[in-house]
Amino acid sequence: MLKQSLQYKLLQKLSPQQIQLMKLIQLPTQAFEQRLKQELEENPALESGKEKNEEFEDTFQNDYENDGSENINTEDINIDEYLSDDEIPNYKTQANNYSADDEDKQVPYASGISFTQHLKNQISTFRLNEEEEIIADFLIGSIDESGYIRRDLADILDDLAFTQNIYTTIEELERLLKIVQQLDPAGVGARNLKECLLIQLKRKEEQPSVSLAINILENSFEHFVKKHYNKLLQKFHISEEELKKAIKEIEKLNPKPGGSYINNNKIAEQIVPDFTIRIVEGELELTLNSRNAPELHISKEYNDLLRGYKEAKNKSKTQKDAVLFVKQKLDAAKWFIDAIKQRQQTLLLTMNAIMQYQKEYFLTGDERKLKPMILKDIADLIGMDVSTVSRVANSKYVSTPYGTKLIKEFFSESMKNTQGEDVSTREIKNILASVVKEEDKKKPLTDDKLAAILKEKGYPIARRTVAKYREQLDIPVARLRKQI
Repeated sequence: MLKQSLQYKLLQKLSPQQIQLMKLIQLPTQAFEQRLKQELEENPALESGKEKNEEFEDTFQNDYENDGSENINTEDINIDEYLSDDEIPNYKTQANNYSADDEDKQVPYASGISFTQHLKNQISTFRLNEEEEIIADFLIGSIDESGYIRRDLADILDDLAFTQNIYTTIEELERLLKIVQQLDPAGVGARNLKECLLIQLKRKEEQPSVSLAINILENSFEHFVKKHYNKLLQKFHISEEELKKAIKEIEKLNPKPGGSYINNNKIAEQIVPDFTIRIVEGELELTLNSRNAPELHISKEYNDLLRGYKEAKNKSKTQKDAVLFVKQKLDAAKWFIDAIKQRQQTLLLTMNAIMQYQKEYFLTGDERKLKPMILKDIADLIGMDVSTVSRVANSKYVSTPYGTKLIKEFFSESMKNTQGEDVSTREIKNILASVVKEEDKKKPLTDDKLAAILKEKGYPIARRTVAKYREQLDIPVARLRKQI
């Protein structure tokens, strides 16, 4: 049986303005500048910079004729709050002299050709017929950023038939692949690590250590990878010194030949700190990057449109449509200016709380002084949600006397040492890294031994926790750290 009923519900929903504010807070400086530029392009009622003061009216009364059309209330717009109050024209404050401490807002860019194009330019120097050149280009197109061909040659053979209408053989593909593997950087076009290293070794000048390295990779690659050095000594009847020289030759090789080219042709990236912390007379001073605090105001022309509408005696429908559009743009401009101010306040409030919480570290630069700190600690201090603190910390940088740091690096979990004090897990990781660095590489320490050493130093953590921290520090297991 169908029936209708009324039901009341209390719901909490984020308004579009709140969602946009959260997005603004999350943006780092450079992305924020792009967002600001986009808003200025999309909203003609919003302008940047300063302009000379004009006598603007505070409010505009709604005097639509009562003809059933939608009323437009313009009383809630106080334009003067958003207009520039500088009586000096902008052109009088501009200067062409720059000093060393002036901020350079230009981001340099590097030009260059792509890795694939770099390889295709080289293949054109070989004498190949039209079909061979198409196949070689197809093989080059199958090379990934690391410089490897990860696909099976049988799959490439099928793709050539379907997409290029070229029917060839595996043997022909192998022959042309050998040509591709002659290109620079050495090792490019390999199908696996073993082949990549062998290509590079075979280009080296022939000498005993290189010949032995080639022999080891071709016949005992698994023993080499697993660092079973005793088995290599027995199999090849060589001395430790000879094995050391061969391993040294292999260690000089590049396991990712494509990366050497790509890294040299990347667009120059620039980290722009969102905050700066200085030590002034023994006290910490926090400042927000001025690029996060742009000067914005309402367009004078749009203000004049509203004034013209008020003064007009005969208001046509076209004028009403125009003022509705103007009102919409003014509302959007007003909100955007408010959102930027709120963004600045939130950023400063959050970073100031982090700075005070980690005051000992910022005064000394000693990472052992970093206190355990989680997002909730800061959220409770400033009375905001954890998600807000996360947005501030996740993608923002702060310039300190000890270098530019990612803010989220100051957050870490805590554990108790043998004295019952709360210490940061970051401190434990630093100690773990130093212990591994100082170990005897001929007999590297296992996770059990590392746990025992940390316990002796006053940090009673389990072996599995040591393994977790070791992986987070990108330190391999003991067997793979072994050196002869």
